[in-house]
Amino acid sequence: MNAVESVIAELSGQLGPKGLLTDVEIATRPAWMGNGGEDSAPAVLRPASTEELSAALRICHAHGQAVVPQGGLTGLVRATVTNGETLALSLERMNAIESIDPVNRTMTVEAGVPLQVVQEKAEEHGLMFPLDLGARGSATIGGNVSTNAGGNRVIRYGMMRENVLGLEAVLADGTVVSSLHPMIKNNTGYDLKQLFIGSEGTLGVVTRVVLRLRQLPRSQNIAFVAVPDFQTLTSLLSRIDAALGGTLSAFEVMWKDYYELVTTAPAKNRKPVTTDAPYYVLIESLGSDQAADEARFETALTEMFEAGVISDAAVAKSQAERDAIWAMRDDVAQNARNAPIQAFDVSLKLDDMEAYVNEVNERLQSRWPKATNMVFGHLGDGNLHLITGVGDGSPEARHAVEEIIYGCLRPRGGSISAEHGIGTEKLPWLPVSRSENEIALMRTLKQALDPKGILNPGKIF
Repeated sequence: MNAVESVIAELSGQLGPKGLLTDVEIATRPAWMGNGGEDSAPAVLRPASTEELSAALRICHAHGQAVVPQGGLTGLVRATVTNGETLALSLERMNAIESIDPVNRTMTVEAGVPLQVVQEKAEEHGLMFPLDLGARGSATIGGNVSTNAGGNRVIRYGMMRENVLGLEAVLADGTVVSSLHPMIKNNTGYDLKQLFIGSEGTLGVVTRVVLRLRQLPRSQNIAFVAVPDFQTLTSLLSRIDAALGGTLSAFEVMWKDYYELVTTAPAKNRKPVTTDAPYYVLIESLGSDQAADEARFETALTEMFEAGVISDAAVAKSQAERDAIWAMRDDVAQNARNAPIQAFDVSLKLDDMEAYVNEVNERLQSRWPKATNMVFGHLGDGNLHLITGVGDGSPEARHAVEEIIYGCLRPRGGSISAEHGIGTEKLPWLPVSRSENEIALMRTLKQALDPKGILNPGKIF
């Protein structure tokens, strides 16, 4: 029996038959988007409680056994990959909604609860959990916290960080740190929850979370508009935000190539507008009175049209039409038609975006004349997604594409990761967006909380 097998045997005694999977049980589990699933891990730990997780990590810490926390396996930066020497850790059995407090507008949940379950439970009480993203049915709250997930409504409600009031986490040595505070205002020293939000499971394993809920909007208005140029696009953002009086909840932009991709066969989406424009925008407003908000929404669009800020518009008149517009924006799978593809998630100032995308396209097509680059994103919060179809998929070609994407970002002071994290995919490029002193401080935190380096080793650094 080798060292890993010895640890697995000890963990099996601690967690029981449901708490630890090996061999055939692992082989049948899912992997997604190249994350690897648990198919290369010798075992998957599945604790049913914080206490079981604490005991398991104490064993792993004593043996120096590496553990890779995994959520819904919907990440895009290979932050959950394992190997033959690392154990996978899933909190899928810790999936309870422990309480919901409509008065204080909070919900306390275990980390394994899927995002969509939280959204639906909040709605039952006339409330909303505003974080929303395409993988809502699979992504877990623990994963959302660990990656500081963003998604579609950051412009109004912020990222996951702004929607977490408190949390509980287990450190590498099994110590349980419980900061399950339900208050928005809690200015009592260091905000410990922030150590774990966005740390990708490298500092501790999040087990329970107190979520901040909002009142469920009573109105939803959506339009899909065409915009004649980028300067007008940024003008539209500020003008429509002002015109809607704080109810703007999404401002999702598609470059023309992406719009054409998701509205041509085999895609099933239909074009809401047929104007030949360089940019298209999904505008969403959430409010309190459908009739009044709809009137204000349409008045604002009319003003934008008369001012030449938009060249064409389609306004959704039913829930089916609203869903269809969002489905078009979320139909990212169409990019597979341009394989081999690489997905990038960057952020930078609005007034740098047009020049940045143009430079990236010029450099890609200079090297690969048939290169494609589909650009879309949450432009209202400075986040762009770029999905390139370039080269032969070799490591050399992939690295060359990364050099272009991140090389063009460096002089503009942007971020190599707006919302997906670093994982291993972006590990070599962290210095583009972080200084030596910042990285040194991150390493200090890692050393302090995980001195043996057993939690998600090789990620971020």
